[in-house]
Amino acid sequence: MDEITKICKSLRQGANQLALHTANQKNQALKEVVISISKSKEAILAANKIDVEKAISVGTKESLVDRLRLTSERIDGIIDSINIIIEQADPVGQCVTGWTNPNGLRIVQKRVPLGVAAIIYESRPNVTADAFALAYKSGNSILLRGSSSALESNKAIVKAIKEGLEVAFKYNSGVPQAIELASSGNRDEVDAILNAVNLVDVVLPRGGSQLIKLVVEKARVPVIETGSGICHMFVDKTANINMACDIAENAKLQRAGVCNAIETLVVHKEILADFLPQLEERFKGRAILKCDEDSYKIVLDSASKQGRENCVEKATPEDFGYEFLDNILAIKTVDSINEAIDFINQHNTHHSETIITSCLENANLFQNKIDAACVYVNASTRFTDGGEFGFGAELGISTQKLHARGPMGLSVLTTTKYFINGEGQIR
Repeated sequence: MDEITKICKSLRQGANQLALHTANQKNQALKEVVISISKSKEAILAANKIDVEKAISVGTKESLVDRLRLTSERIDGIIDSINIIIEQADPVGQCVTGWTNPNGLRIVQKRVPLGVAAIIYESRPNVTADAFALAYKSGNSILLRGSSSALESNKAIVKAIKEGLEVAFKYNSGVPQAIELASSGNRDEVDAILNAVNLVDVVLPRGGSQLIKLVVEKARVPVIETGSGICHMFVDKTANINMACDIAENAKLQRAGVCNAIETLVVHKEILADFLPQLEERFKGRAILKCDEDSYKIVLDSASKQGRENCVEKATPEDFGYEFLDNILAIKTVDSINEAIDFINQHNTHHSETIITSCLENANLFQNKIDAACVYVNASTRFTDGGEFGFGAELGISTQKLHARGPMGLSVLTTTKYFINGEGQIR
């Protein structure tokens, strides 16, 4: 039997068991998983060290190594995320709506698990634990297929999760068959998952544009599409410049290799001379600034005073609409908010966009006309995150418009079923 088929059939059995578990049973199992991950911290860190050293040895850029790297604090963050999920309401069984027909039929629409979910993702090993916890709490089994760059880390985390579920199983709370890792590292695994019709109920890609495109184009099973993060920040002519510098620094430099970091800064022409020198001074050469024609000389003059001219480059058309995932920021000048909106809608991936403004009318216009899952006013795009939205964790950021959009929490892995009760009615 094909290995993926065998795994999926086991996961289906697990999903069928898990669908009957109460919220309390699922929470107890997740608590045992938390204990197990905590006990396994050193083993997980040791496994992650192998992945990180391998990534460095093949010349992986630092921003992507940072996505891969685990620390004691980051594992604590994983544990915190699972604890938040434990505290959240179980979506399974929630009544969406209900009514009684004139003929006496009682109709109730309730949330039920999807069944078997698969997630294909790159680098970040915290996704392994996040995706599992969200799937388990919402009553689903999950097949994890991470990248080969994080294989040792993922194996260690899944081992800890399964050990926790085995402990919970002893008192009828754990379903060890609810999680499996496709661990051969062979690309054939991806093809097998995408073609697992009637075995996998939904697949989620999480990673770069090439991975997402591959999954969307090749999948024969339902897909919830996530998107790469070409995010913009528009500095309106009414912006508070100090606020704009604070937000730009956070949105670009806190973690440059994540999908909710900004890649392009759009600036109103009227404030170029005031804003850009302050921005360049705030960045202090920590990022390459790729400037369009109107912004280049202003930024270069500021940088040259401090010997940072090597951090300023002329932008090419290809720099706009590109996900750098690095300490690189493109700068685009516009004459109006409408030009800014048109530019962003033309170049974005419908992920997260923000405007810095003191004008309520411009804020409302921006939020209503920008086509993105998350649109901010006077705040960093770095908040587009399941944890920051109060979900504990996320399956990814959905940039599509059907079923789910934005950070995906527990309810995304549920569908609805109609429960109809009668007393002998016929039509």
